[in-house]
Amino acid sequence: MSAPHCDVKYVARLARLELTPDEERKLGGQLNAILDYFAKLRELDVTGIEPMAHAVPLANITRPDEVRPSLPTAEALRNAPAQANGLFTVPKIVE
Repeated sequence: MSAPHCDVKYVARLARLELTPDEERKLGGQLNAILDYFAKLRELDVTGIEPMAHAVPLANITRPDEVRPSLPTAEALRNAPAQANGLFTVPKIVE
């Protein structure tokens, strides 16, 4: 893609950046180089390649959910400033 396709001033305004004319020229060239690379990537034949979210497989490192005994209600409410029917009561904040 060439310079007319990349409006640096528009992108800077969207990002709420104030750029000097030198910065606009420099970043315009860099942004155009990135867009040219994307155009080059579009030329690749990707038939038969499965789409993916990440380049490398990710594994979840959290532990699996397990049912375990919970805190008894009486003990959980022992220090509650206010309670009713086995529940914590809190001041109303929405009218």
